[in-house]
Amino acid sequence: MTPKINLSAIIFIFLFLPMTGFSQLTAHENEVISKFSNRLKNDVAWDDLHGSISAAVIKGNKVIWANAFGYADKDRNILADTGTNYRIGSITKTFTATLLMLLVEDKKISLDDDVRKYVPEIAQLKGYSDKYKITFKQLASHTSGIKRHPDPDSYYFGDPTQWERLLLRAIPITSFASKPGKEFLYSDIGYAILGLALERASGESYISMLQRRIIEPLQMHDTYLLVPDTKITKLAVGLENVSGVVYIDIPFKQQSGMGYGLPAGSLYSTPSDLAKFVTSFIVKPQILSKSSIRKMEDISNVSDTYGLALMMHSGIGQNLIEHDGFVPGYTAQFVVDLDSKYSVIIMRNYNQGSTDLNEVAKKLLRDFF
Repeated sequence: MTPKINLSAIIFIFLFLPMTGFSQLTAHENEVISKFSNRLKNDVAWDDLHGSISAAVIKGNKVIWANAFGYADKDRNILADTGTNYRIGSITKTFTATLLMLLVEDKKISLDDDVRKYVPEIAQLKGYSDKYKITFKQLASHTSGIKRHPDPDSYYFGDPTQWERLLLRAIPITSFASKPGKEFLYSDIGYAILGLALERASGESYISMLQRRIIEPLQMHDTYLLVPDTKITKLAVGLENVSGVVYIDIPFKQQSGMGYGLPAGSLYSTPSDLAKFVTSFIVKPQILSKSSIRKMEDISNVSDTYGLALMMHSGIGQNLIEHDGFVPGYTAQFVVDLDSKYSVIIMRNYNQGSTDLNEVAKKLLRDFF
């Protein structure tokens, strides 16, 4: 005899189940994350851009909470969810620096090698001197002296398979702002040159290396340099908002590729997928050795916060590594507390808004104590 089902009881239980990820939280964690969640939700509503924010909180190597607020695509009435893709901008540089350290571990290069051995075209940089020695470490730590972009910056669009050709066209219109090793100067094209040097030193394309040595081993199924046609409905439409005006032209055009900027800012991901990479630096390193990670965290004499694509911040009760990303239409941030092993990742499909991603992420980590 089939037992009778009390439908009312089932509905009651369902309505009062905790949100996904909350079931294993302590009361304090639940309270902290609830405040964080409400802040993000309210900020998106207040910004009133019909955009979205997606975030994940990680403890150790496990995502303990993830949620998204707002629209991935307002015109098509698509709400963002935890599977929505965002461009992560300069967090891509941390992937490139990881490939650098993998080649160092392979003993194919050293951090102090002269990059001209692999990219002799850098002699075409405006102001280059034969007395200059630009090293892998200088490119990865933004101390090469190379300006951030070419002048004019006309090659930051283009198919990923053409990025090397576009880079070689951009080098002769790129100049120095200081001598190598003298100053910290953030350089996107410097990271593109780094990517090309890694490609030539390894004998393997940057795209193949990235896929084979990081994305596949970490099973990052929602991380791409170019969003596949089958996943395009999961892409958050980039809203480049400047001075109250919203533009979509550049973010849309860059969906087809970011030209020479591929190793510097091209990746798309989700917070939960990016968490697989971010947590590979803590608890039990999965891609690099601990000694390689220490080298990435090592702050140079030139910068007091930037190592090799990892920003280091120490303060009362916090020992943090982080990186952010900012490209037209998208902003992203990850912060890891190396002591508590809590991490937070935030992504947004617009550039300016109520949420200071860095500030909100760090506040969340502080509030756990």
